[in-house]
Amino acid sequence: MREKINKIISLLQKEFKGLHPRPPKSDPLDMLIATMLSQNTTDKTSYRAFQNLKTDFKNWEDVMNSPPEKIKKAIKVCGLTNQKSKSIQQLLKQLKAKHNMLNINFVKDMKDEEIYDELIRYDGVGVKTISCVLAFSLGRDVFPVDTHVHRITNRLGLVNTKTPDKTFEAVKDAIPKGKKYLFHNLLIFFGRKICRAKNPLCNKCLLFDHCVFKEKEYYAELAQEARSIPKENNFIVLENV
Repeated sequence: MREKINKIISLLQKEFKGLHPRPPKSDPLDMLIATMLSQNTTDKTSYRAFQNLKTDFKNWEDVMNSPPEKIKKAIKVCGLTNQKSKSIQQLLKQLKAKHNMLNINFVKDMKDEEIYDELIRYDGVGVKTISCVLAFSLGRDVFPVDTHVHRITNRLGLVNTKTPDKTFEAVKDAIPKGKKYLFHNLLIFFGRKICRAKNPLCNKCLLFDHCVFKEKEYYAELAQEARSIPKENNFIVLENV
């Protein structure tokens, strides 16, 4: 798998020559909550919901102490409002009770595995959520796996897994050291441009010969014949948090 991953990284780097992931700069708690909001929705709606929280409330303490209905109203654009509002408030209350503060800056001095062990205990926080904090906020060499990265790695035959968490476990140790964050970003761009969930542009795919997707021949022909295909952008985009 490692050799194939290296080959894919090399090909994608040539394709996306202008891709230079920005240095992480976001607050870890902001990133954690933004990623929680991104579950089962698009990047655009989750980002709007996050901005609504930052606009409608003074700070995270205000969110923690506000009526649930006010939070639901702010994040309704991203769906699952009952679940997400409850998880966010519970997370904030747990942080306050355990650390007497509403930030998670203490994780900056922790090792990756320690951060996973610490944050997985909080409501609404999973492996993908923590991985996004590590990669996008702390600048760690981590490979976040959402449903889209999960789909692409399975199509490429790197894994044969049923869930993003299983994909994360299967592939994390095979990615060359220092390239996990890069590989994640390359796959995100590749997914936006070519390997879409719906109507993938297999006729334009530079990884066609490395792909095991059973329907690639069908979609290659379909895309070739189609005059236009609607753009899709359902990937989690956290660069602006």
